[in-house]
Amino acid sequence: EGGIHGDEVAGVHALEELLEDSIRPAAGRLIMIPTMNRAAYRARSRTAPGGLDLNRCFPGDRDAPEREKRLARLLMDLYEDERPDLIATLHESEKRYDPSVTPSFGQSLVYGVEPMPPLIGRAVDRLNDLRQNDAETWAAQYYPVSTSSTEVIVDAIGCIGICVETWMGFSESRRIEMHKDVVYVLLDEIGVLPWRQR
Repeated sequence: EGGIHGDEVAGVHALEELLEDSIRPAAGRLIMIPTMNRAAYRARSRTAPGGLDLNRCFPGDRDAPEREKRLARLLMDLYEDERPDLIATLHESEKRYDPSVTPSFGQSLVYGVEPMPPLIGRAVDRLNDLRQNDAETWAAQYYPVSTSSTEVIVDAIGCIGICVETWMGFSESRRIEMHKDVVYVLLDEIGVLPWRQR
């Protein structure tokens, strides 16, 4: 899923391009939500004008006056009904990941449970095989945030949850390609869509 923050556009465009290219699962089910927060995306801001951070509204409340809390509840209902094995949220960061700087996220797969799911280490290795230069190096990062959408969903259904963070220092077109690579690697890792690295 992309676009939970409206100013993080590469994930939105990556998922839209994958859908336009008719990505289809070879096994299981694939649910893609290119733009979770349309109002924020239209404004190209982290939140909708005058709105809340959708990523901090989970599990939500269907009767809340705030649109984001109602939307979060609708999304939680979907996840609880579908019970996915993996949920990945596509984000972007202005800060490149540096283990000595907290917080910093760009070029990392962020997880919030210990031990790290083995899939994350494998995905990082595969993504690093695809990098065009050392600046694009990926890392796994343990950074639990109990109020984030991914962690609330993981707690509710017991799936693997990953926040994918590209660094905004790269061109938008390159970030879009990186997000697409992440999606393909993760789908391959869980057996939904086998993929041969280019």
